[in-house]
Parts: sequence; structure tokens; C-alpha cells
Amino acid sequence: MSDWNTQTITEFRANEGRVGGPFEGAPMVLLHHRGRKSGREYVAPTMYLPHDTDPDTIYVFASKGGAPTNPDWYVNLTAAGKATIERGTETYDVIVHELTGAERDRVYAEQARRYPGFAKYERQTAGIRTIPVLELRRG
Repeated sequence: MSDWNTQTITEFRANEGRVGGPFEGAPMVLLHHRGRKSGREYVAPTMYLPHDTDPDTIYVFASKGGAPTNPDWYVNLTAAGKATIERGTETYDVIVHELTGAERDRVYAEQARRYPGFAKYERQTAGIRTIPVLELRRG
């Protein structure tokens, strides 16, 4: 795990799910996922978008900072269909569902509206890949 991830995870846990720096004020979650080949457990900090009406559902974005490939956590979560997350001071299991089509586009557009960096990531990956959106529902 990178030093940046380790520092972000430590800060998240020390501050009831809040971190500073470029993520100051943004909703953050820690995704626990198991390597589909290695079997190792990993933790990935990422921003999320809360569902409009369901407090038990959030969306995460496999942007990988606009890189041309999907992050490993995306492949691991979709392969498993489930995961554990840390959100605020709570840790719980979630069911993973990938959004597609108009639903995916609507949710991604809202995240890009709130956080313009996501619009930049989409421009960077245009013609290379569509950034996946995963719905995580308490399960």
C-alpha cells in the first residue's frame, strides 16, 4: 500500500471519517476488498456520493485519478459482489452492484457537478474507458 493511502487511512480513522488536504470536506469511505488472486485483504480510501434518499446506499467511482485502467479495487469488488466499508465511525458489509447506461451517467454527472475533478477524469479517459460507478448497499 502506498504511503499516501496509509496516511489517508490513518487520518480517516483518527478523525471519525474525515480527512484534510485535497479531500477536505468530501465524503470519504474506506473500501475493504480481498484480492481475487492473492486472497490478501486491501483497504482503499475513496470519495463517495450518498444516495438521494436511502442512507444505506452510496456510490463509488473507479476513476483512478483519470488513469487509462481501472483500479484493482474495482475488479476485486465486482468479482466478489460484496465488501466491507468504513464510513464515518461505522464498519459494515455492503452488496456491490455496477451501474450502467443512463443510471450510471446520471450518478457520475452528479459527482462531477459536485466535484469538478471527476469531470476532468472523464475527459482524460474519453475514448479509452468509461469510468465505472458502483452502488454499495448495506447488506
